[in-house]
Amino acid sequence: MTTLLDKLWDLHRIGDAGDGYDLIAVDRLLLHERTGGIALKSLQEQGLPVIDPSRCFTFMDHIVSFRPGRGRDEARSPGGEVFILETRRLASDAGITIIDTDHPDQGIVHVAAPELGIALPGFTVMCPDSHTCSLGALGALAWGIGSSEAEHILATGTLRAKKPRQMRIRVSGELGAGVTAKDLALFLIARHGAKGANRCAIEFCGSAIEAMPVEGRLTLCNMAVEFAAFTALIAPDEKAHDFVRARRLAPAGSQLALAEAHWQTLASDPGSVFDEEIFLDAGEVTAQVSWGTSPEETIALGAAIPLSANIRVLNYMGLSAGQRLEGLAIEGAFIGSCTNGRLSDLELAARQLRGRNVAPGVRAVCVPGSRRVKQEAEARGLDLVFREAGFEWGEPGCAMCFYAGGKTFAPGARVVSSTNRNFEGRQGPGVRTHLSNPAVVAASAVAGCIAHPARTALQEEGV
Repeated sequence: MTTLLDKLWDLHRIGDAGDGYDLIAVDRLLLHERTGGIALKSLQEQGLPVIDPSRCFTFMDHIVSFRPGRGRDEARSPGGEVFILETRRLASDAGITIIDTDHPDQGIVHVAAPELGIALPGFTVMCPDSHTCSLGALGALAWGIGSSEAEHILATGTLRAKKPRQMRIRVSGELGAGVTAKDLALFLIARHGAKGANRCAIEFCGSAIEAMPVEGRLTLCNMAVEFAAFTALIAPDEKAHDFVRARRLAPAGSQLALAEAHWQTLASDPGSVFDEEIFLDAGEVTAQVSWGTSPEETIALGAAIPLSANIRVLNYMGLSAGQRLEGLAIEGAFIGSCTNGRLSDLELAARQLRGRNVAPGVRAVCVPGSRRVKQEAEARGLDLVFREAGFEWGEPGCAMCFYAGGKTFAPGARVVSSTNRNFEGRQGPGVRTHLSNPAVVAASAVAGCIAHPARTALQEEGV
Protein backbone atom coordinates (compact mmCIF):
# COMPACT_ATOMS: atom_id res chain seq x y z
CA MET A 1 0.00 0.00 0.00
CA THR A 2 1.53 3.31 -1.06
CA THR A 3 0.61 6.89 -0.21
CA LEU A 4 0.25 9.76 -2.64
CA LEU A 5 3.64 11.07 -1.52
CA ASP A 6 5.20 7.63 -2.10
CA LYS A 7 3.87 7.58 -5.64
CA LEU A 8 5.02 11.09 -6.50
CA TRP A 9 8.42 10.55 -4.91
CA ASP A 10 9.00 7.24 -6.71
CA LEU A 11 7.95 8.72 -10.05
CA HIS A 12 10.61 11.43 -9.75
CA ARG A 13 13.33 9.56 -7.89
CA ILE A 14 16.42 9.22 -10.09
CA GLY A 15 18.56 7.40 -7.57
CA ASP A 16 19.84 6.99 -4.02
CA ALA A 17 22.59 9.40 -3.03
CA GLY A 18 23.85 6.84 -0.52
CA ASP A 19 23.41 8.98 2.59
CA GLY A 20 19.66 8.85 3.12
CA TYR A 21 19.03 11.42 0.41
CA ASP A 22 17.63 10.87 -3.08
CA LEU A 23 18.15 12.69 -6.35
CA ILE A 24 14.77 13.98 -7.50
CA ALA A 25 13.83 15.14 -11.01
CA VAL A 26 12.23 18.58 -10.99
CA ASP A 27 9.50 19.34 -13.53
CA ARG A 28 9.16 23.07 -12.85
CA LEU A 29 11.38 25.65 -11.20
CA LEU A 30 9.75 28.95 -10.27
CA LEU A 31 11.87 32.01 -9.49
CA HIS A 32 11.06 35.52 -8.31
CA GLU A 33 12.95 38.78 -8.25
CA ARG A 34 13.79 38.75 -4.55
CA THR A 35 15.97 35.62 -4.67
CA GLY A 36 15.93 34.31 -8.25
CA GLY A 37 18.61 36.72 -9.40
CA ILE A 38 20.97 35.38 -6.73
CA ALA A 39 20.81 31.83 -8.11
CA LEU A 40 21.04 32.99 -11.73
CA LYS A 41 24.01 35.25 -11.02
CA SER A 42 25.93 32.51 -9.20
CA LEU A 43 25.30 30.12 -12.07
CA GLN A 44 26.47 32.68 -14.60
CA GLU A 45 29.64 33.40 -12.61
CA GLN A 46 30.49 29.70 -12.72
CA GLY A 47 29.98 29.63 -16.47
CA LEU A 48 27.20 27.05 -16.19
CA PRO A 49 24.19 27.09 -18.53
CA VAL A 50 20.58 26.51 -17.52
CA ILE A 51 20.00 22.90 -18.53
CA ASP A 52 16.38 23.36 -19.65
CA PRO A 53 15.05 26.95 -19.68
CA SER A 54 11.62 25.74 -20.81
CA ARG A 55 11.01 24.25 -17.35
CA CYS A 56 11.79 27.54 -15.57
CA PHE A 57 9.60 30.59 -15.03
CA THR A 58 10.52 33.89 -13.40
CA PHE A 59 7.84 36.01 -11.74
CA MET A 60 8.08 39.64 -10.67
CA ASP A 61 5.95 39.67 -7.54
CA HIS A 62 7.70 40.01 -4.18
CA ILE A 63 8.94 43.58 -4.05
CA VAL A 64 7.22 45.14 -7.05
CA SER A 65 5.19 48.25 -6.28
CA PHE A 66 1.46 47.79 -5.86
CA ARG A 67 0.79 51.47 -6.60
CA PRO A 68 -1.90 51.94 -9.25
CA GLY A 69 -0.22 52.72 -12.56
CA ARG A 70 3.17 51.50 -11.32
CA GLY A 71 6.18 51.73 -13.61
CA ARG A 72 7.75 48.64 -15.14
CA ASP A 73 10.80 48.84 -12.85
CA GLU A 74 9.04 50.31 -9.82
CA ALA A 75 9.67 48.58 -6.48
CA ARG A 76 7.94 49.10 -3.15
CA SER A 77 11.24 48.96 -1.25
CA PRO A 78 14.02 51.55 -1.46
CA GLY A 79 16.56 50.34 -4.02
CA GLY A 80 14.42 47.33 -4.88
CA GLU A 81 14.46 48.13 -8.57
CA VAL A 82 17.98 46.62 -8.66
CA PHE A 83 16.49 43.19 -7.93
CA ILE A 84 13.92 43.62 -10.68
CA LEU A 85 16.43 44.81 -13.27
CA GLU A 86 19.07 42.18 -12.51
CA THR A 87 16.67 39.26 -12.33
CA ARG A 88 15.06 40.35 -15.60
CA ARG A 89 18.46 40.61 -17.32
CA LEU A 90 19.79 37.30 -16.04
CA ALA A 91 16.58 35.38 -16.78
CA SER A 92 16.50 36.85 -20.27
CA ASP A 93 20.14 35.90 -20.87
CA ALA A 94 19.35 32.34 -19.78
CA GLY A 95 16.31 32.07 -22.05
CA ILE A 96 13.88 31.70 -19.15
CA THR A 97 10.26 32.83 -19.52
CA ILE A 98 9.70 36.04 -17.57
CA ILE A 99 6.27 36.91 -16.17
CA ASP A 100 7.21 40.58 -15.86
CA THR A 101 5.57 43.48 -14.03
CA ASP A 102 3.69 44.52 -17.17
CA HIS A 103 2.92 40.99 -18.40
CA PRO A 104 -0.80 40.08 -18.68
CA ASP A 105 -0.15 36.94 -16.59
CA GLN A 106 1.80 38.74 -13.84
CA GLY A 107 0.98 37.91 -10.25
CA ILE A 108 2.17 36.26 -7.08
CA VAL A 109 3.97 33.08 -8.11
CA HIS A 110 1.75 30.76 -6.05
CA VAL A 111 -1.40 32.36 -7.48
CA ALA A 112 -0.30 32.72 -11.10
CA ALA A 113 1.38 29.30 -11.49
CA PRO A 114 -1.89 27.36 -10.98
CA GLU A 115 -3.79 29.87 -13.14
CA LEU A 116 -1.43 29.29 -16.06
CA GLY A 117 -1.13 25.52 -15.76
CA ILE A 118 2.56 25.75 -14.82
CA ALA A 119 1.75 23.71 -11.72
CA LEU A 120 -0.15 20.52 -12.55
CA PRO A 121 -1.13 17.31 -10.74
CA GLY A 122 1.78 14.92 -10.47
CA PHE A 123 4.46 17.55 -11.14
CA THR A 124 7.40 18.34 -8.90
CA VAL A 125 7.51 22.12 -8.49
CA MET A 126 10.19 24.00 -6.58
CA CYS A 127 10.56 27.70 -5.75
CA PRO A 128 12.76 29.66 -3.34
CA ASP A 129 9.72 30.64 -1.28
CA SER A 130 8.34 28.82 1.74
CA HIS A 131 4.72 28.95 0.57
CA THR A 132 5.37 26.82 -2.52
CA CYS A 133 3.50 24.07 -0.66
CA SER A 134 0.32 25.87 -1.80
CA LEU A 135 0.58 23.99 -5.09
CA GLY A 136 0.08 20.64 -3.36
CA ALA A 137 -3.61 21.53 -3.50
CA LEU A 138 -3.52 20.33 -7.12
CA GLY A 139 -1.69 17.11 -6.29
CA ALA A 140 1.73 18.53 -7.16
CA LEU A 141 4.77 17.68 -5.05
CA ALA A 142 5.93 21.19 -4.25
CA TRP A 143 8.03 22.77 -1.54
CA GLY A 144 10.16 25.83 -0.82
CA ILE A 145 13.92 25.72 -1.37
CA GLY A 146 16.94 27.98 -0.94
CA SER A 147 18.81 29.92 -3.61
CA SER A 148 21.65 27.39 -3.72
CA GLU A 149 19.14 24.59 -4.31
CA ALA A 150 17.52 26.65 -7.05
CA GLU A 151 20.97 27.02 -8.61
CA HIS A 152 21.42 23.22 -8.55
CA ILE A 153 18.06 22.73 -10.28
CA LEU A 154 18.92 25.35 -12.91
CA ALA A 155 22.17 23.53 -13.72
CA THR A 156 20.98 19.92 -13.49
CA GLY A 157 17.20 19.74 -13.47
CA THR A 158 17.44 17.79 -10.23
CA LEU A 159 17.42 18.30 -6.48
CA ARG A 160 19.01 16.31 -3.67
CA ALA A 161 16.34 15.73 -1.03
CA LYS A 162 15.48 13.47 1.87
CA LYS A 163 12.06 11.89 1.80
CA PRO A 164 10.04 13.29 4.71
CA ARG A 165 7.94 11.44 7.23
CA GLN A 166 4.23 11.49 6.46
CA MET A 167 1.16 12.81 8.25
CA ARG A 168 -2.47 12.42 7.27
CA ILE A 169 -4.96 15.05 8.43
CA ARG A 170 -8.53 13.85 7.98
CA VAL A 171 -11.17 16.56 8.25
CA SER A 172 -14.67 15.13 8.60
CA GLY A 173 -18.01 16.90 8.63
CA GLU A 174 -18.77 20.26 7.06
CA LEU A 175 -17.52 23.79 7.55
CA GLY A 176 -20.27 26.08 8.79
CA ALA A 177 -21.68 29.05 6.90
CA GLY A 178 -19.05 31.78 6.54
CA VAL A 179 -16.24 29.51 7.80
CA THR A 180 -13.36 29.26 5.35
CA ALA A 181 -10.26 27.23 4.60
CA LYS A 182 -8.27 30.00 6.29
CA ASP A 183 -10.22 29.43 9.50
CA LEU A 184 -9.61 25.70 9.27
CA ALA A 185 -5.87 26.26 8.86
CA LEU A 186 -5.67 28.65 11.82
CA PHE A 187 -7.80 26.32 13.95
CA LEU A 188 -5.48 23.39 13.16
CA ILE A 189 -2.34 25.38 13.99
CA ALA A 190 -3.82 26.79 17.20
CA ARG A 191 -4.90 23.35 18.40
CA HIS A 192 -1.69 21.45 17.57
CA GLY A 193 0.95 24.20 17.66
CA ALA A 194 3.13 25.89 15.04
CA LYS A 195 5.52 22.90 15.11
CA GLY A 196 2.72 20.34 15.00
CA ALA A 197 3.54 18.86 11.61
CA ASN A 198 7.09 17.95 12.70
CA ARG A 199 8.41 18.54 9.16
CA CYS A 200 6.13 15.83 7.80
CA ALA A 201 4.57 15.86 4.36
CA ILE A 202 0.88 16.35 5.09
CA GLU A 203 -1.92 14.79 3.12
CA PHE A 204 -5.27 16.47 3.73
CA CYS A 205 -8.35 14.30 3.16
CA GLY A 206 -11.87 13.73 4.42
CA SER A 207 -15.36 14.94 3.55
CA ALA A 208 -14.62 18.60 4.37
CA ILE A 209 -11.65 18.59 1.99
CA GLU A 210 -13.62 16.87 -0.76
CA ALA A 211 -16.30 19.56 -0.47
CA MET A 212 -13.76 22.38 -0.50
CA PRO A 213 -13.27 24.32 -3.77
CA VAL A 214 -9.78 24.32 -5.27
CA GLU A 215 -9.10 27.93 -4.26
CA GLY A 216 -9.86 26.99 -0.65
CA ARG A 217 -7.53 24.00 -0.93
CA LEU A 218 -4.77 26.33 -2.17
CA THR A 219 -5.28 28.46 0.94
CA LEU A 220 -5.19 25.42 3.22
CA CYS A 221 -2.01 23.99 1.69
CA ASN A 222 -0.45 27.46 1.70
CA MET A 223 -0.75 27.60 5.49
CA ALA A 224 0.83 24.16 5.99
CA VAL A 225 4.30 25.68 6.26
CA GLU A 226 3.03 27.69 9.26
CA PHE A 227 2.32 24.28 10.80
CA ALA A 228 5.97 23.29 10.21
CA ALA A 229 5.10 20.93 7.34
CA PHE A 230 7.66 19.87 4.75
CA THR A 231 4.86 20.18 2.21
CA ALA A 232 1.15 19.52 1.85
CA LEU A 233 -0.84 17.43 -0.62
CA ILE A 234 -4.43 16.84 -1.63
CA ALA A 235 -5.19 14.00 -4.04
CA PRO A 236 -6.39 15.48 -7.34
CA ASP A 237 -10.09 14.75 -7.88
CA GLU A 238 -12.55 15.89 -10.53
CA LYS A 239 -12.58 19.40 -9.04
CA ALA A 240 -8.83 19.64 -9.50
CA HIS A 241 -9.10 18.20 -13.02
CA ASP A 242 -11.74 20.79 -13.92
CA PHE A 243 -9.56 23.55 -12.48
CA VAL A 244 -6.51 22.70 -14.61
CA ARG A 245 -8.16 21.53 -17.86
CA ALA A 246 -8.60 24.96 -19.41
CA ARG A 247 -5.27 26.42 -18.29
CA ARG A 248 -3.08 27.75 -21.07
CA LEU A 249 -0.09 25.50 -20.34
CA ALA A 250 -2.12 22.43 -19.39
CA PRO A 251 -2.11 19.38 -21.70
CA ALA A 252 -4.61 19.51 -24.55
CA GLY A 253 -6.18 17.08 -27.01
CA SER A 254 -4.92 13.51 -26.79
CA GLN A 255 -2.28 14.60 -24.27
CA LEU A 256 -5.02 15.74 -21.90
CA ALA A 257 -6.66 12.31 -21.96
CA LEU A 258 -3.33 10.68 -21.14
CA ALA A 259 -2.66 13.21 -18.39
CA GLU A 260 -6.06 12.71 -16.79
CA ALA A 261 -5.64 8.96 -16.84
CA HIS A 262 -2.37 9.47 -14.94
CA TRP A 263 -3.91 11.99 -12.52
CA GLN A 264 -6.57 9.44 -11.57
CA THR A 265 -3.83 7.18 -10.18
CA LEU A 266 -2.57 9.90 -7.85
CA ALA A 267 -4.21 8.91 -4.58
CA SER A 268 -3.14 7.04 -1.49
CA ASP A 269 -4.09 3.36 -1.62
CA PRO A 270 -6.70 2.18 0.87
CA GLY A 271 -4.93 0.98 3.98
CA SER A 272 -1.87 3.18 3.46
CA VAL A 273 0.03 3.77 6.69
CA PHE A 274 1.15 7.23 7.79
CA ASP A 275 3.71 8.07 10.46
CA GLU A 276 1.28 10.44 12.19
CA GLU A 277 -2.43 11.18 11.93
CA ILE A 278 -4.69 14.02 13.04
CA PHE A 279 -8.49 13.94 12.97
CA LEU A 280 -10.54 17.14 12.92
CA ASP A 281 -14.27 17.81 12.89
CA ALA A 282 -14.96 20.72 10.54
CA GLY A 283 -18.10 21.48 12.53
CA GLU A 284 -15.94 22.64 15.45
CA VAL A 285 -14.34 25.39 13.38
CA THR A 286 -15.63 28.96 13.56
CA ALA A 287 -14.23 32.28 12.35
CA GLN A 288 -10.70 32.62 13.74
CA VAL A 289 -8.45 35.58 14.54
CA SER A 290 -4.87 35.57 15.80
CA TRP A 291 -3.96 37.50 18.93
CA GLY A 292 -0.17 37.00 19.11
CA THR A 293 2.94 36.88 16.95
CA SER A 294 2.61 33.30 15.68
CA PRO A 295 -0.30 31.73 13.79
CA GLU A 296 -0.65 29.26 16.69
CA GLU A 297 -1.64 32.19 18.91
CA THR A 298 -5.16 32.20 17.49
CA ILE A 299 -8.61 32.03 19.02
CA ALA A 300 -12.20 31.87 17.82
CA LEU A 301 -13.50 35.34 17.07
CA GLY A 302 -15.42 36.28 20.21
CA ALA A 303 -13.30 34.14 22.57
CA ALA A 304 -10.88 35.49 25.16
CA ILE A 305 -7.08 35.44 24.98
CA PRO A 306 -5.83 32.53 27.14
CA LEU A 307 -4.82 33.39 30.69
CA SER A 308 -1.57 31.51 30.04
CA ALA A 309 -0.60 33.81 27.14
CA ASN A 310 3.06 34.83 26.84
CA ILE A 311 3.64 38.19 28.54
CA ARG A 312 6.28 39.38 26.06
CA VAL A 313 3.95 38.64 23.15
CA LEU A 314 1.06 40.41 24.90
CA ASN A 315 3.26 43.45 25.49
CA TYR A 316 4.22 43.62 21.82
CA MET A 317 0.59 43.30 20.77
CA GLY A 318 -0.65 45.74 23.41
CA LEU A 319 -3.07 43.20 24.84
CA SER A 320 -3.89 41.48 28.14
CA ALA A 321 -4.59 37.86 29.05
CA GLY A 322 -8.34 37.24 29.23
CA GLN A 323 -9.09 40.13 26.88
CA ARG A 324 -11.52 39.70 23.99
CA LEU A 325 -10.43 40.91 20.55
CA GLU A 326 -13.86 41.70 19.14
CA GLY A 327 -14.36 45.46 19.39
CA LEU A 328 -10.63 46.24 19.58
CA ALA A 329 -9.86 49.36 17.53
CA ILE A 330 -7.72 48.96 14.40
CA GLU A 331 -5.79 51.31 12.15
CA GLY A 332 -5.28 49.06 9.14
CA ALA A 333 -6.82 46.28 7.04
CA PHE A 334 -5.17 44.30 4.26
CA ILE A 335 -6.72 41.85 1.81
CA GLY A 336 -4.41 39.98 -0.56
CA SER A 337 -1.34 37.68 -0.61
CA CYS A 338 -0.81 34.13 -1.88
CA THR A 339 -3.05 32.98 0.97
CA ASN A 340 -6.18 35.02 0.30
CA GLY A 341 -5.67 37.06 -2.86
CA ARG A 342 -7.79 34.98 -5.26
CA LEU A 343 -11.10 35.92 -6.84
CA SER A 344 -13.21 33.98 -4.33
CA ASP A 345 -11.43 35.81 -1.50
CA LEU A 346 -12.20 39.21 -3.02
CA GLU A 347 -15.82 38.21 -3.58
CA LEU A 348 -16.10 37.13 0.06
CA ALA A 349 -14.77 40.50 1.24
CA ALA A 350 -16.85 42.50 -1.23
CA ARG A 351 -20.05 41.06 0.24
CA GLN A 352 -19.16 42.83 3.48
CA LEU A 353 -18.42 46.15 1.76
CA ARG A 354 -21.34 46.83 -0.56
CA GLY A 355 -23.07 50.02 0.50
CA ARG A 356 -20.68 50.55 3.42
CA ASN A 357 -17.64 52.67 4.13
CA VAL A 358 -14.29 52.07 5.78
CA ALA A 359 -14.22 53.61 9.24
CA PRO A 360 -12.35 56.92 9.72
CA GLY A 361 -8.70 56.43 10.65
CA VAL A 362 -8.40 53.01 9.01
CA ARG A 363 -6.09 52.50 6.05
CA ALA A 364 -7.66 49.69 4.02
CA VAL A 365 -5.80 48.07 1.12
CA CYS A 366 -6.80 45.34 -1.32
CA VAL A 367 -4.20 43.88 -3.70
CA PRO A 368 -5.38 41.12 -6.07
CA GLY A 369 -3.09 38.10 -6.21
CA SER A 370 -2.63 38.28 -9.99
CA ARG A 371 -3.47 40.39 -13.01
CA ARG A 372 -5.97 37.72 -14.05
CA VAL A 373 -7.70 37.97 -10.66
CA LYS A 374 -7.68 41.76 -10.95
CA GLN A 375 -9.21 41.69 -14.42
CA GLU A 376 -11.91 39.20 -13.44
CA ALA A 377 -12.71 41.21 -10.31
CA GLU A 378 -12.97 44.42 -12.33
CA ALA A 379 -15.20 42.69 -14.90
CA ARG A 380 -17.56 41.89 -12.02
CA GLY A 381 -17.36 45.40 -10.60
CA LEU A 382 -15.61 44.34 -7.42
CA ASP A 383 -13.00 47.06 -7.78
CA LEU A 384 -15.78 49.66 -7.59
CA VAL A 385 -17.12 48.01 -4.43
CA PHE A 386 -13.71 48.22 -2.79
CA ARG A 387 -12.95 51.74 -3.98
CA GLU A 388 -16.35 53.16 -3.10
CA ALA A 389 -16.02 51.66 0.37
CA GLY A 390 -12.66 53.42 0.80
CA PHE A 391 -10.17 50.66 0.05
CA GLU A 392 -7.03 51.25 -1.99
CA TRP A 393 -7.09 48.98 -5.07
CA GLY A 394 -3.54 47.93 -5.92
CA GLU A 395 -1.56 46.31 -8.70
CA PRO A 396 -0.85 42.56 -8.21
CA GLY A 397 2.01 41.37 -6.03
CA CYS A 398 2.92 40.33 -2.51
CA ALA A 399 2.46 43.95 -1.39
CA MET A 400 1.84 44.40 2.35
CA CYS A 401 2.10 40.71 3.22
CA PHE A 402 5.65 41.39 4.36
CA TYR A 403 7.74 44.46 5.06
CA ALA A 404 10.45 45.22 2.52
CA GLY A 405 11.27 48.76 3.55
CA GLY A 406 9.54 51.86 2.31
CA LYS A 407 6.07 53.06 3.21
CA THR A 408 3.81 50.66 5.06
CA PHE A 409 1.39 50.74 7.98
CA ALA A 410 2.43 53.19 10.68
CA PRO A 411 4.66 51.87 13.50
CA GLY A 412 2.51 50.34 16.21
CA ALA A 413 -0.60 50.20 14.02
CA ARG A 414 -3.06 47.39 14.68
CA VAL A 415 -3.92 45.64 11.42
CA VAL A 416 -6.35 42.88 10.49
CA SER A 417 -4.86 40.94 7.58
CA SER A 418 -5.77 38.05 5.29
CA THR A 419 -2.09 37.05 5.04
CA ASN A 420 -0.28 34.02 6.49
CA ARG A 421 2.18 35.40 9.06
CA ASN A 422 1.83 37.68 12.05
CA PHE A 423 5.45 37.74 13.23
CA GLU A 424 6.80 40.85 14.94
CA GLY A 425 7.41 43.51 12.31
CA ARG A 426 6.08 41.29 9.50
CA GLN A 427 3.99 44.15 8.08
CA GLY A 428 6.26 46.95 9.25
CA PRO A 429 8.20 48.07 12.33
CA GLY A 430 6.07 47.60 15.42
CA VAL A 431 2.94 46.73 13.41
CA ARG A 432 0.55 44.43 15.26
CA THR A 433 -0.97 41.94 12.83
CA HIS A 434 -4.14 39.93 13.43
CA LEU A 435 -4.67 37.14 10.89
CA SER A 436 -8.16 36.25 9.78
CA ASN A 437 -10.25 35.47 6.72
CA PRO A 438 -11.12 38.13 4.10
CA ALA A 439 -14.70 38.61 5.34
CA VAL A 440 -13.47 39.39 8.86
CA VAL A 441 -10.89 41.80 7.47
CA ALA A 442 -13.52 43.64 5.43
CA ALA A 443 -16.06 43.73 8.28
CA SER A 444 -13.38 45.04 10.63
CA ALA A 445 -12.34 47.78 8.19
CA VAL A 446 -15.95 48.99 8.12
CA ALA A 447 -16.44 48.76 11.89
CA GLY A 448 -13.07 50.33 12.73
CA CYS A 449 -12.45 47.45 15.11
CA ILE A 450 -12.07 43.68 14.99
CA ALA A 451 -15.55 42.56 14.04
CA HIS A 452 -17.52 39.45 13.16
CA PRO A 453 -19.03 39.68 9.65
CA ALA A 454 -22.45 38.32 10.62
CA ARG A 455 -22.76 40.48 13.72
CA THR A 456 -21.59 43.59 11.83
CA ALA A 457 -24.27 43.04 9.17
CA LEU A 458 -26.99 42.61 11.82
CA GLN A 459 -25.91 45.79 13.65
CA GLU A 460 -26.04 47.84 10.45
CA GLU A 461 -29.49 46.44 9.68
CA GLY A 462 -30.63 47.48 13.17
CA VAL A 463 -31.31 43.96 14.37
